[in-house]
Amino acid sequence: MDYSTKTGESQDITRKFINTGDIKMTNEEVVLRAMTELFINRDTSAIERYWGTPYVQHDPDLPDGKDALGDMVEQLPADFKYEPGMMAASGDIVMIHSRVTGWDPKPLVVVDIFRMKDGKLVEHWDVAQEEVPATETKSGRPMFDSALSEK
Repeated sequence: MDYSTKTGESQDITRKFINTGDIKMTNEEVVLRAMTELFINRDTSAIERYWGTPYVQHDPDLPDGKDALGDMVEQLPADFKYEPGMMAASGDIVMIHSRVTGWDPKPLVVVDIFRMKDGKLVEHWDVAQEEVPATETKSGRPMFDSALSEK
């Protein structure tokens, strides 16, 4: 994905762009890059690039602050997998839907909600539930699909 424009300016006035070095990113792009670098690439240096201070945590299992993120990633099992899916944003709030395997015995479908400030993730909420196979849902549809369908 190319995050830059030839002129260095956005032609799309409906999207808020964040300057990150010489690359301009939307809030959604910042969150996707942050989650990819931290949970897929397991690059804990991403915490300093994308998370702000103070970092307010609403997950009941994690304390406030960025330090817990690095500790958590370093303790992830070898079979841990993070799959980002659809995203939504409104102003400084960004939501990312994902599937997480290797965290619990069964795959989880998660929505992480972030508040952004000055291009950094500064507050976090999440909701998670065990994934139910599509064959067992009343609609026959999956709870998570990384490729958005036209259904």
